[in-house]
Amino acid sequence: MFEKIVYISDKSANIKVKEDVSISVNLMNLHLLFEDKDKKILGEIDDMDGKIVKARFLGEIVNGRLMGGVLRKPSLDAKIRVIEKEEIPIVLGSAKPGFMPLGVSPFYNDHPVYLNVNSFFSNHFAIFGNSGAGKSCGVSRLIQNLFHDKGLFPYKSNIIMFDSSAEYYNAFRNLNSINPNFNYRFISTNEKEGIGEKLRVPIWLLNVDDLSLLLQITNHSQIPIIERMLKLSLIFSEDGENANDFKNHLIAKAIMSILYTNETSPNKRNEIFSILESCSTKEFSLESPVQGIGYTRKFRECFLIDSKGEFSESVLLTEYVTSFIKEEFDSYEPKGGQFYTLDTLEKALNFTLISEGWLRNKNTYSDAVTIKVRLHALIVGEYAKYFDVKDYVTQEQFLSSLIISNGKKYQFVNINFDDVDDWFAKVITKVYSRLIFDFCKNLKDRASIPFNLILEEAHRYVQNDTDRFLLGYNIFERIAKEGRKYGVLLGLISQRPVELSDTVISQCSSFLIFKINHPTDVDYIRKMVPNISDEIVEKQKTLQSGTCLGFGMAFTIPLIVKLRMPEPEPRSGNCDVVNIWNGRAGSVNKTATPATPSQPVQQPISQPVTPGFNSSPIMPGTSNPVATQPMITVPIKDSNATI
Repeated sequence: MFEKIVYISDKSANIKVKEDVSISVNLMNLHLLFEDKDKKILGEIDDMDGKIVKARFLGEIVNGRLMGGVLRKPSLDAKIRVIEKEEIPIVLGSAKPGFMPLGVSPFYNDHPVYLNVNSFFSNHFAIFGNSGAGKSCGVSRLIQNLFHDKGLFPYKSNIIMFDSSAEYYNAFRNLNSINPNFNYRFISTNEKEGIGEKLRVPIWLLNVDDLSLLLQITNHSQIPIIERMLKLSLIFSEDGENANDFKNHLIAKAIMSILYTNETSPNKRNEIFSILESCSTKEFSLESPVQGIGYTRKFRECFLIDSKGEFSESVLLTEYVTSFIKEEFDSYEPKGGQFYTLDTLEKALNFTLISEGWLRNKNTYSDAVTIKVRLHALIVGEYAKYFDVKDYVTQEQFLSSLIISNGKKYQFVNINFDDVDDWFAKVITKVYSRLIFDFCKNLKDRASIPFNLILEEAHRYVQNDTDRFLLGYNIFERIAKEGRKYGVLLGLISQRPVELSDTVISQCSSFLIFKINHPTDVDYIRKMVPNISDEIVEKQKTLQSGTCLGFGMAFTIPLIVKLRMPEPEPRSGNCDVVNIWNGRAGSVNKTATPATPSQPVQQPISQPVTPGFNSSPIMPGTSNPVATQPMITVPIKDSNATI
């Protein structure tokens, strides 16, 4: 078929087709072999011009294995031939240990394409595609194949998926039917539907960075407030004699700092009483006895104001308070590992703001009040329930209970954020990711308990935060750079790669790209994804739904792969507007067929009805209601029409 090479560049060769050969088949994307005496180069046809075809070099076959990239070029007199059937597995992979089927190749009569499991799941990966390109179904098929494969037994896998809309629940809820040892767990913020378990996160596991994100801190000057609040929360939660002595020391110093301000006596009294509301002990409460010489006063009575506007028992008060101040406590650090609640945080915050004068300083007042308002809004708001954990658990116990519970080992945990705002979903996702990263980093045997964190709609979480916030941290960038060696692996799923963190994408090793056409996204992928060529970028623009372009470490060369529909499918189909408009049951239909002009759909008879779910029109010639949607009467030009 091929006569000779007429031109060779660094990356490709132009080949002349024999004059007597009639090109009756589509040669595009066909793989060729350039054979010399000492080397065998694999190429792929990506352009045709009459009798000249252009083939791009993909790699060199050495000892039956394809090595990506070409250092040695074929000679001008190299023999050129189409790859033979028995050589296809060199390109598409084969069913050997450590490989699993991904899909089929549309260019080789649906020959199976195999994925290198270690290369894919032990590195960061990304899956991109437009809405409707088959991305969700592709992800479902990928994970289902992992558990269906007879050559694999992922019993100890820890796949944590952060799902923004609960669309994957249906795809994995029957995981146990594949193998009784496999278990799927669904944790959700949506408590209205009653599906799965309630999401709960212990507030005491959040560190300064987590709390800064949760309270949406924007100024560096606010960080010391968060640090002090967190430290006091631990102190207020401690028990024991030493803890009580330190609390007395804190309260005494706070009271003395207030007494020496220029505030009026009533204001001083109000601030001191507020301190005692936040933290009190046996020695410091409004009813605590204060012993004078020959008499006793309750602590509250020491704040009676005389005719001069001063505290009548100022000397007694000062002597009593200063007796609890001990310099050795100034360097005291709480041990940590204490149970506390959001209410404890609020008390610690109030103590901090009053005792250290944040609210008396006009330069810090705004920052202090902002934190105070946001924390209180969280406590009285609907999101407080997600931190309502009754019993103390350590970080290790919390993560262990996430993947092992009630005697079951969960291989796949789906955390759904269907019922919360983006900012809150982002914070909780970062908290989980940070806890997992810290846990894995501190393991004695590095990477002995790997976690795969899969982020659906990743552009909601993995963003260039430095452009938006002055504070906080991007745990995903740290995981992207360091997580692989500790066994914390990211999987990004997104339809808007341009909104993702550049750093995170640059660390991904394998890619599945479904059709994506937005020019900004296409250009971004071209610039940010390593080892991607213009030819690959152009290929993905013409992909059919459910077909993706796979390339990176998990593939020998870039491959177009057609994936089977997952069984069962995720809940990601389109709304079936035709049947809904026509009054037929069903709100989601993946293969809705429109009515043809030759078979018009009969419309409901327009008639006044009483609003209600049982008020449905009767289709002509039938006796049963055809819809269960509410019908509303709307007056139009003195007549009634149903909506």
